[in-house]
Amino acid sequence: MAKVKHIALFKFRAEVTPEEIEDLFNDILDMTEEIPGLEDYVAGENNSPEGLNQGYTHAFVMTFADAAARDAYLPHPAHERVKLKILALAEAGAVVDFEV
Repeated sequence: MAKVKHIALFKFRAEVTPEEIEDLFNDILDMTEEIPGLEDYVAGENNSPEGLNQGYTHAFVMTFADAAARDAYLPHPAHERVKLKILALAEAGAVVDFEV
């Protein structure tokens, strides 16, 4: 069974404060404690010197035990709660999953 990496990129609205972003990522961290099969989570602000971020300023990466764990996460109430907050703060976003 292959693990699944779940990567999300965000560009936040101009009026969103650094404190709101930090609070969001703390909410995501708290959420990870509620989701079975979610093995790892890291997040941060873009600092790449390449200039290829296309406006995305922040990202997170989650590792799920397998595709079934990722699939169970998607409709989970904790994920739905955090997703609504992301949608309220983000101007743009992208999500990519792949197996490792």
